Amino acid sequence: MSENHAGNDFWLDRHLMRAAFDRAARGYDAAAVLQHEVGKRLLERLELTTLQPARILDLGCGTGRALDALHKHYPEAGIVGADIAVGMLAAARRARGWFRRMPLVCADAMRLPFTAMSFDLIYCNLMLQWCNDLGRIFAELRRLLRPHALLLFTTFGPDTLRELRAAWREADGFNHVNRFIDMHDIGDALMRAGFVEPVMDVEYLTLTYTDVHLLMRDLKRIGAHNVTAGRAPGLTGRGRLRCMQSAYEKQRRDGRLPASYEVIYGTAWTPAYMPAAMLTPGEARAAMLERRGDGGRN
Repeated sequence: MSENHAGNDFWLDRHLMRAAFDRAARGYDAAAVLQHEVGKRLLERLELTTLQPARILDLGCGTGRALDALHKHYPEAGIVGADIAVGMLAAARRARGWFRRMPLVCADAMRLPFTAMSFDLIYCNLMLQWCNDLGRIFAELRRLLRPHALLLFTTFGPDTLRELRAAWREADGFNHVNRFIDMHDIGDALMRAGFVEPVMDVEYLTLTYTDVHLLMRDLKRIGAHNVTAGRAPGLTGRGRLRCMQSAYEKQRRDGRLPASYEVIYGTAWTPAYMPAAMLTPGEARAAMLERRGDGGRN
């Protein structure tokens, strides 16, 4: 299915995005300090639920760090990792030999190759901000989750990289930073997709740098390239780079340059009983078979 981005300067080119993450795979773990810390904090939230999932999907699994923790937390569960970049999955296999026994699937989150109601838990750390259509991705995740199953996710909110965005705004009129969705809009999208009991909260984290070029280097090392439709054509000239650097310097505090991140943590459940109107014919048949097979349990 083609994606229409006419008039949307923040539309993300998924082919360029995949290529960027492929290139970043080998050095990703060394640079992704914030991503790993946020993933660790998201996993801690599993302590708050009594859910005992039989099948788990780590969506946007990257180099596979969370797969280790999920396996330790749920040693009896079948765990699948999925990522859009084959380079990330290759890095996961190189780093952890036992992953060779764990399914790793290269797939686009917008069109996942799994049957309806395949999972009891979807863990999704800092991947949703790379999806153009939040309603569509949530509808796809709801399709994959069984009744009374859990979606556990993080994403970035609008204040993320606000300093970098402001500095570039003084340098030129092009996009250099992704657009990030407000927490309340995320909650609304979850409800429209058929999730219930969404709970979200926000945490503000700040990394500091001696030089703005080190920040930009870290972003490139984790694959966070500018792939928006409204990016500047061609290479950015030295003049605009100097202008951006000068603008960023206005925000220096105590000898360091801040890079702010608004991290949104979210949980949402699928209903214990899916309304028939929400199910495709194939899903309805699967639900009927599941109820017959489990003796009528929820």
